[in-house]
Amino acid sequence: MDIVEQPDGRQGGAAGADGADGPAVELVYQNTVADFAGALRVRAARTGAARRKKWLFSFVGTLSLIGGAALLAADEPDVSRAVAFLVGGVLLWVIGPLGPRLQARALRGLLEKAGETRAVVDGAGVHVTATACDTRIGWSAQPTYAETDELFVMLSDDKRAVAMTVLPKRGARSPADVERLRAVLDANLRRL
Repeated sequence: MDIVEQPDGRQGGAAGADGADGPAVELVYQNTVADFAGALRVRAARTGAARRKKWLFSFVGTLSLIGGAALLAADEPDVSRAVAFLVGGVLLWVIGPLGPRLQARALRGLLEKAGETRAVVDGAGVHVTATACDTRIGWSAQPTYAETDELFVMLSDDKRAVAMTVLPKRGARSPADVERLRAVLDANLRRL
């Protein structure tokens, strides 16, 4: 794709320029913790490994709560052990839903260093450029995607969906670009 000067002085692939199989859509955005938390929630909802982990946290948390209650209800309650079980159970129930947010917060420094990100999506795949990154992702590398109110999330098809690409809708220049992006993704990927 040719690098062209945009009307606002930025350089990059022109929005609407022809890619390998059709018009390209350009997104320009700053990655945020909220974007990655949302993407991690999407991935967790769509992978068996993440669903099993969530179930395990809930199951062990419930057992811990029951154990703590049983220790308190005994004829001679062991309060310190009961409190440990109860706190452990509550933590397991809380950490499960907060897991994606906590994971995303761990990436905060990397996200800030990335600076402005530009993604050009066309019929050949996605070309992502940032401060220290220039990556081309073909459709076969991440053959599925999911959509939320704020994001498109491309996922690899391995059982843990290790690879993912986050495309925030706010990076599009117009609502029409979001529609065009959805059309390109639908034409090349399987929607989850």
